Amino acid sequence: MGMKDKFQNQAEQWQNQAKEKMDPAKEQGQQRGRGRRERDEEMDPRERERTQREREEQERLDADYDV
Repeated sequence: MGMKDKFQNQAEQWQNQAKEKMDPAKEQGQQRGRGRRERDEEMDPRERERTQREREEQERLDADYDV
């Protein structure tokens, strides 16, 4: 086995490991998103508007500091 093959195999192993680690995190993020939407639907309109404003304010602040 040549050095090129050895490095290529190692790179493929690392890619597979990264994908395996990302799958549970991706699923967990999707579940959180579903849970947030369900909670938002259960809120009264005033509470929903307040939380939406808070999220928008936080996004603006985050954008300001992401220089």
